[in-house]
Amino acid sequence: MRLLVAVDGSDESFHALRAVGHLARAEKLTVLNALDVPILAYPMGGEPGGAEEFSLSIQQIMQEDSERLLNRVASLLPMNTGPVSKQIETGTPAEAILAAAEKEKADLIVLGSRGLGPVKELLLGSVSHRVATHASCPTLIVNRPMRSLHRILMAVEGPEDAAVLTKFLAAKPFKETAEITVVTVLPTAQPLFPPGFAKIDELIEKSVVGGRAFVEDTASALCKLQYSAKGYILMGAPALAILQEAEASGPDLILMGSHGRRGVTRFLLGSVSHAVLHRAPCPLLIVR
Repeated sequence: MRLLVAVDGSDESFHALRAVGHLARAEKLTVLNALDVPILAYPMGGEPGGAEEFSLSIQQIMQEDSERLLNRVASLLPMNTGPVSKQIETGTPAEAILAAAEKEKADLIVLGSRGLGPVKELLLGSVSHRVATHASCPTLIVNRPMRSLHRILMAVEGPEDAAVLTKFLAAKPFKETAEITVVTVLPTAQPLFPPGFAKIDELIEKSVVGGRAFVEDTASALCKLQYSAKGYILMGAPALAILQEAEASGPDLILMGSHGRRGVTRFLLGSVSHAVLHRAPCPLLIVR
């Protein structure tokens, strides 16, 4: 597994760094810092070329700071994480991370989340959300210290999600074999049937039976991969039900798929993984 760990000197990025200690040894581990050099809004007076010279001096200072950060980070990595390389990319953080992930052919991106919340994210943008939305590989978003990785809450919507997540887990991405709780969410809203339709309860019961069989089959497939797994269904709005279950059961990690909805479509229709990201009580790993 090839890992890309993005750091910026914040507490959250150091949480992400330490979370690497719970992952399987990497074939290559790249530690990345994005060098977002500011562009001068107004030309400087004085000698010709003064603005360019000033810009270059700022970039040099930032480059030196970035090198010091990466040297410090490399010294703090948990033991036995794999061969390490340090990399500085110029550009806005999200774009730099995505470009580096493509260049390094990363199998997993690890980064911290500062938890801007939905309003600030709409106004300012969120690096973690943009990376998770556009990355071509799984993304581990670390919003607080990951002190252990013994229990995973795996949320699946349907067979496609289950297959993608099972394939990811089959590669044994974690250092230790965790206990996995597989859940799927059945909506509680009444379906739209013609007035007087007499089989509503029967159809709901079939939905429950089918959902239970689905998560139990998924758990059984994980058990064949040497995981300890169980499955059950939740009722309610998907994101809220997943968050409530996470609060109640206290997993070390939430694992879920993403249908890759982007841009205007995601804004209009919403995204369960996006909603969970904002309020997750533990790190979140999104696999596509």
